Amino acid sequence: MSDLAGRLIALTPRLRRHARGLVGDAARADDLVQDTLERAWRYRWRFQLRPRLGAAGEGDGLFAWLLTIMHRLHLNAVRRPDRLELTDAPPDIPVSDDPGLRRDLLQALASLPDDQRAVLLLVGLEQLAYREAANVLGVPLGTVMSRLSRARERMRVALDGAPATSGDSGTTLHRVK
Repeated sequence: MSDLAGRLIALTPRLRRHARGLVGDAARADDLVQDTLERAWRYRWRFQLRPRLGAAGEGDGLFAWLLTIMHRLHLNAVRRPDRLELTDAPPDIPVSDDPGLRRDLLQALASLPDDQRAVLLLVGLEQLAYREAANVLGVPLGTVMSRLSRARERMRVALDGAPATSGDSGTTLHRVK
């Protein structure tokens, strides 16, 4: 087995975890991972060694390259909804032993727009640096930061029922300008 094949196999659980967060259920996540790995293998000659961009993944950027492929495949599937099977099954991402908290978290995550959910999963779950997430998504760094901020605020409101507050004073933060 080649070195690349071994590394792809080793990264499969992380890809699967990320795919489950993107698509919402195990079967579709497995399909997305399979498509990602197939495309990566077919175009392995395109992969270039590059300096490490963030703390997550391997130093040559292989994991970030795979996430980029996965993100693009997911976007293509979202743009062609006739090819998607819709399901009411919740994603089976192990989050907590508390089923109520797990359900609330998954519902809040599912309610996010796709672009915000993708950034939140890359930075929060996969622990990519902002710049690395920007490279994976093909967007500017500032876009990653604003999407992440909006996603975190939406999650906070969905889970706590109230927007972010400033310290212990209980006052709501407002934009000055």
